[in-house]
Amino acid sequence: MVPAVHHRTTDVDGLDVFYREAGDAQSPTVVLLHGFPTSSHMFRNLIPALADRYHVIAPDHIGFGQSAMPPLGDFPYTFEALTDVTAGLLHKLGVHRFALYVQDYGAPLGWRLALQDPDRVTAIVTQNGNAYEEGFVKSFWDGLFAYAGDPTPATEAPLRAALTVEVTRWQYLNGVADPTLVSPDNWVHDQALLDRPGNAEIQLKLFRDYPTNVALYPRVHAYFRDSRVPLLAVWGAHDEIFGPAGAEAFRADLPDAEIHLIESGHFALESHLETVTGHIRDFLGRVLD
Repeated sequence: MVPAVHHRTTDVDGLDVFYREAGDAQSPTVVLLHGFPTSSHMFRNLIPALADRYHVIAPDHIGFGQSAMPPLGDFPYTFEALTDVTAGLLHKLGVHRFALYVQDYGAPLGWRLALQDPDRVTAIVTQNGNAYEEGFVKSFWDGLFAYAGDPTPATEAPLRAALTVEVTRWQYLNGVADPTLVSPDNWVHDQALLDRPGNAEIQLKLFRDYPTNVALYPRVHAYFRDSRVPLLAVWGAHDEIFGPAGAEAFRADLPDAEIHLIESGHFALESHLETVTGHIRDFLGRVLD
């Protein structure tokens, strides 16, 4: 029987936070943190594939998915602030220890959670969730870093273009050998949320804040070395956003990291759900059970 997935909303510091939850709350918890420009929708198929064995929680970040989207003046829209909301949700749900699955934006949130209290994190699965400068594909990131360093109309224009359906679609299809495996519902769903009034300004604010994640990398690497946290990198090898060098780099600080490069792109769950799930269940089954 397929485990039931519950769709819930709760108040965290006055903000509505939407999250998906499945599995027995007495089982080890796995927290799934989504990337840009999506939401916990990206985990709609992974959650039931894990919930027979684990307690799975997947929130929508503030400004994304079904969670609150306060205007810029009412919420700072930094990665630190998004992390604080996630921490508040886990506290409210009584989740004290957990494994992390991080992808894209979910990675800097996950690293911050780990730095806040390293003993809480039991294991990490990173699926194209970066922690090393080696992972940045220059053709994608040069424009963002130029805008973050000098936000002018000229540097902003390419970033506004990154919020269009053409680029959202590209993020799902880049590096995928058979694009017919990827449902167009993904980019239609994401784009509808990106196109909400005021959301472009929110995303631009997060783009400007992104260098704070890179500045955190030395502390993250020290955390890896000191904690020896079990880590699985299951990575779309043809991702043109975070390249495979970003996966291999984890071994610099975690020599025992398990790394699997799969024949997919940025959103590998869409084309290789069974492969990714198999690696996760095998890994967590050894390090948590």
